[in-house]
Amino acid sequence: MGSPDRIAAWRPRLEGVAEVFHAQWHDHAYPAHTHDTWTLLIVDDGLIGYGLDRHEHAAPRGAVTLLPPHVVHDGRSVTSAGFRKRVLYLEETVIPERLIGRAVDAPLIADGYLRDQVSRLDGALVVDEHVEAEARLVLVLERLTWHLAGRPETPAPTPRPGVARTARELFDADPTRSRLADAAAQTGVTPAHLVRAFTAEFGIAPHRYLLGRRLDLARKHLLGGQPPADVATATGFYDQAHLTRHFKRLLSTTPGKYRRSGETTPASPPDGEAQQ
Repeated sequence: MGSPDRIAAWRPRLEGVAEVFHAQWHDHAYPAHTHDTWTLLIVDDGLIGYGLDRHEHAAPRGAVTLLPPHVVHDGRSVTSAGFRKRVLYLEETVIPERLIGRAVDAPLIADGYLRDQVSRLDGALVVDEHVEAEARLVLVLERLTWHLAGRPETPAPTPRPGVARTARELFDADPTRSRLADAAAQTGVTPAHLVRAFTAEFGIAPHRYLLGRRLDLARKHLLGGQPPADVATATGFYDQAHLTRHFKRLLSTTPGKYRRSGETTPASPPDGEAQQ
């Protein structure tokens, strides 16, 4: 891989995830140890060999590896090129204890959908997208539990009538403080069920809908003359940089420039231009 060894680790602001850990190692081998969390990892380069409960396994690219809490394991690179991995340490309580034995027997999960969701969850945590990370986590946990339970052939639950619309009303009532888990509890369904029902009903995931509502509020505050830093905290963004990132993605400009444009732009747009 040609790059030097490096690691990054932090504790995210997401309940259920104890730590995020990224590592790129060439010849490092870590000794036998245990964690008090579930170890959820994906490999981006290379191949990791490891022992788990006195049995040898491998973690390749394209799959997901789940190591249970309190079970001894080690790890090493299988090739001289080393490996690059991303790890999410999940709180012990997010997956039922009764499924630990399943994870010991089959820690490798070959599931492209699950790997994509884990990667997207990790990506949301990297940039501190709390709302998206919350939604991704519930889908990841649902899928992991399904695999560990033996992939039962149960019919997909029929969305309860009105769930999506009720959730939208809750989001609209207070988009700056709304949380997926709270909306699910108030509508009487699981967070994963709410994600599916909302997406099916409106063609947009709930975390993206909430982001749009927060940006709408931010635009109103900015055009009202409020400073971007104040607008960010008032509309549910972590800080001004967080608001700026999404603002530029939506409108290709910064909140500050958008605010200043409201001071000079005529009330009516030029002919042929519609409000976006």
